[in-house]
Amino acid sequence: MKKLSILLLIVLLSSPWQGSGQTLQGLWNSIKKNNSSSNSSTSSGSGLSLNNLSNQEIVGALREALQVGARNASGKLSAQNGYFGNQLVKILLPPEAKKVESALRQVGMGDLVDKTILSMNRAAEDAAGKAVPIFINAITTMSIQDGVNIVRGGNGAATNYLKARTTAELTQAFRPVIEGSLNKLNVATYWNQLFTFYNKLPTTFNKINPDLTAYVTERALSGLFLTIAEEENKIRTNPGARVTDLLQKVFGAR
Repeated sequence: MKKLSILLLIVLLSSPWQGSGQTLQGLWNSIKKNNSSSNSSTSSGSGLSLNNLSNQEIVGALREALQVGARNASGKLSAQNGYFGNQLVKILLPPEAKKVESALRQVGMGDLVDKTILSMNRAAEDAAGKAVPIFINAITTMSIQDGVNIVRGGNGAATNYLKARTTAELTQAFRPVIEGSLNKLNVATYWNQLFTFYNKLPTTFNKINPDLTAYVTERALSGLFLTIAEEENKIRTNPGARVTDLLQKVFGAR
């Protein structure tokens, strides 16, 4: 008998449902009804039907999924090379500084550029560990309506919920840590050397002096939410990623 769990959850999390009065239970029942023509019955050995799950269980599973994803993402990124060793989230020089990087490498200052890039990523790794308590606070206060909105929002809605609820607080928490790390690693010195040298070049007409701390903070948060989205998708589609009883119950229901 074909399992419904992954199919139902993917449809559930990707469908743009209309009608603010619908409950999570109603959404799940509608999906089962719509798929009944091709899946006339569930396995007699499944022991659990989605019809038997309460809104509290469904939202509880969403909370646990987000907590697992947030902890995993923060743990990965706060490890050494969490950012620097991951090409998806690695922090490079800002776009407006690309010509700076190219010019400096051409005149033999590539080592200074490399040290600056490494230091920016080390600063982000130092800050990543600050995210967990902020995420947990947002997750544990999720309401039934929050859960409905996540279901109606489609793929990535759970991560977007965290982004909307935590970005301001995360920025406040990350910025001083990143600034301290940049100072500790002498990035300000590297940065000043890079742009002092570049701004003195005869071919330089537009001087560059971006806010390095703000830039690294923004890129660190972008990488964090990207990693959380990956963890969220694992829990939706991979039974091995459902590491609690409630996650297995709800995400494994037939």
